[in-house]
Amino acid sequence: MYYLAFICATIVLSWSSTIMGDRSVTGYLEEKDLNRLREVFADAISSNDLQAIYYSTLNIKIDDENYSAELCSSLKALHEASKLNGYEKDFYYIGSSKNLVCKNKLPEALLGSVYAVFNTELSSSQEIYYRVLTHKLLGVQINELTTTKIAKTLQGLLKKDDSITSLGYAFNVAGELGTAASFVADRVEDAVVQADEVDGKMLQFEGGLSITALVVNGIFRVTDIFKKPTPLNPVQAVKFASYFLNRRSVQSAKGAHVLIEALKTLSGAGNSAPICIQLIGNGQLQADDPVLNVVVVDLLGKPVTPSPKTVYGKIILKKDNAVLAEKVQLISKSSDKTVYNAQLSTYKPSRGVYFAEINVDNTFTQKLQFKVLGRVKVHSLEVGVTDSDSSSTVKKQSIIYPQTLKGTLKADGTQKLLLKSVLIDESTTKVITVQQAFVRLSNVQSNEEIIFVAEQDSNKAYKFDMDVGLHGADFRYKSGIYELHLIIGDASVSNSFQWHVANVELKFAHEPDTSKKQPIRSTLPEIEHMFRPPEKRPPRFVSDVFTGLCLTPLVLLLIFWSKLGINFSNFTFAPSTIGFHLGFGGILALFGVFWLYLNMFQTLRLLIPIAIFTFICGNRLLRHLHAQRVGKSSVSLSSAAST
Repeated sequence: MYYLAFICATIVLSWSSTIMGDRSVTGYLEEKDLNRLREVFADAISSNDLQAIYYSTLNIKIDDENYSAELCSSLKALHEASKLNGYEKDFYYIGSSKNLVCKNKLPEALLGSVYAVFNTELSSSQEIYYRVLTHKLLGVQINELTTTKIAKTLQGLLKKDDSITSLGYAFNVAGELGTAASFVADRVEDAVVQADEVDGKMLQFEGGLSITALVVNGIFRVTDIFKKPTPLNPVQAVKFASYFLNRRSVQSAKGAHVLIEALKTLSGAGNSAPICIQLIGNGQLQADDPVLNVVVVDLLGKPVTPSPKTVYGKIILKKDNAVLAEKVQLISKSSDKTVYNAQLSTYKPSRGVYFAEINVDNTFTQKLQFKVLGRVKVHSLEVGVTDSDSSSTVKKQSIIYPQTLKGTLKADGTQKLLLKSVLIDESTTKVITVQQAFVRLSNVQSNEEIIFVAEQDSNKAYKFDMDVGLHGADFRYKSGIYELHLIIGDASVSNSFQWHVANVELKFAHEPDTSKKQPIRSTLPEIEHMFRPPEKRPPRFVSDVFTGLCLTPLVLLLIFWSKLGINFSNFTFAPSTIGFHLGFGGILALFGVFWLYLNMFQTLRLLIPIAIFTFICGNRLLRHLHAQRVGKSSVSLSSAAST
C-alpha cells in the first residue's frame, strides 16, 4: 500500500517538476546565519545540559585549556543528574569527553555497562542507534555474530513499531551494521510517503526539525551505502530544503547541528540537489549603469560543484509582460565564483519593475524581481500670483532647478498662489508620473509648515493652486514670509529631491487672536465631582400612614389568633422547637432594626448566622413532628386491627 502511494506521488511530483522546471530555492544559509548558529553553540557550552554540551563541542573548538579541563571534570556530575534515557546520556557523556579530548578516564562502571549492553534485550531502534554509535565513539569493534543479532532485533522491532521516528533511527544505524541490515533500505518508500506538505512549498515529517533531519539524513545514507536509487526526486528535495531554511532561526544546540547536517546532505544529493539563485543587494539597478548581479550557491552558501557551464536570463517588464531581452548571458566574476552578472545597458531598460527568469545549465530556474531606477528631471517650473476671480492675467515666472526665485512673491486674501511643473525621465525625456508630489509652505519665523498635494492635469503637468483667502484658517491667519518647497519622491527614482522654489509673503485679512492663547502644556482647571443631590423625603404623616399599612397584616393575624384560639398542645420544650422560634423571632426583630437603623450590608452580616441557626432548628423540628405523626398513625391502625 505504501509502495503504491509512493509511486503515485513520485509520478505526480516528477510531472510537476517537468512543468515548472524549478530546482532552486530562494535562500541559503548565509554567513550571518552561520554566525548566529555559532553563538547558539557557544551559549550552550556553559549550560548544564549534557546533550547541548555534546552538540556544541562537536561544532566549535574550545581554545581555553583551563575551561576545557573544567568542563571535562563536570561531565560526570552532569551525566548522573541528566534525566535522559540511560543510552542517550551515556552517548552524550562519552561523545562530549571525546570532543573535548578529556584526560580524565571514564568510570569503569559506565564502560562495563556499555560493553555488556548487547547481552541484554534492546527495547527500540532508538536504543540500538545510540548503543551502536557509543561503541563507535569508544573505538570498539562489534563482532559479526553480535551485529547479526542486533540486525535481527532491529527487524523485529520495526515490525512492532514502524513509526517515522523508529524508521529514522533505523536508517541511520543500518550503515553501521552492514549487509545484515540491508533490509532497512527497503523501507525508504514507507518513510517518504509519510512526509507532510506545508502550503505546497515545504515538506516535513511529524516531529519537527529533529525528526525531519534524522529521516532525511538517514534515507540518503542508507541508500548510498546499499547502492539504492536516490530516495528523493528534485521537487521533494527542494521542498525539504525550503523547510530546513525556514527553520534557520533555531535556538537549541541540537537543532542547529541537525539543521546544518541536513542542508549538507541535501547539497550533496547528486542529481536531486537543489541550489540557490538569488539577487545580490536590494534589487535596485541604476539607470545609467544597470548591472544585474545574482549569486548561485548551494544550500550552505558555497560554490556549486561542478561549476555551472551556462547561466542565462530572460528579462521581462512586469507592467505588461513585454520581453526586454530573451537570452542574456551572466558572466562569473573571476574573484568570486558564486557571483554572476550581466550588463543591461545595451538593452536600454526604462524605469520600472522587471522579472529576470534565470536559467542555470538548463536545469535550475528561478524567477527574480528587480527594479531599474530612473532619474527624474524638472523640465519646467512656473510660479505666479493671480486674482481669485481670475479676472487679471496670471503673472508667472519660470525657475530652473535647483535655483531659487530672486525676490519675494506677494499674495493677499484676494489672490491665488499658483505653481506648475513638468517632470521628465532623464534618460528618455518622456513625461513621467511620480508617487509623491507635494508643495510645502513653511513660516520663516515660526517654522510652522503646511503641506499640499500637487495633482496632475490632463497633460501630466503637476499643478498647485491655492486660494489664500480660503486657506487662511490652515495657516492660523499668520501673515508673513513663507518658503515654498517642491517635494518629489518615488520608489523607482534614484534622485528624489526637495527644492526651495521661492519665498512668498502671505497676508491674511483676519489676524489670529493671541490674547487668550493658552500654553499647550499648561495646567488644566481642576474637575470637581458633583454628587447627585438626595431625593426630597415625603412628609412625616405620609411615612406614618405607610408604616401603619405595613403593620396591618400582623395586627390582623393577632386578632384572628385571639378569636380562633392558638393550639399549644403540640408545642414541646425541645431545644429544636425553642431554637426555631427564637431564630424566627430574631429574624423578624432584625428586619425591624434594619428598618430603623441598619443598612443592607450590616443586616446581611447579622442575618446569615441567624438564618443558618434557624434553618437547622427548623429542620430538626419538622423531622420531630413528622415522626410524631407517623407514630400516631401506627397506633391507630393497631387499635383498628385488634377491634
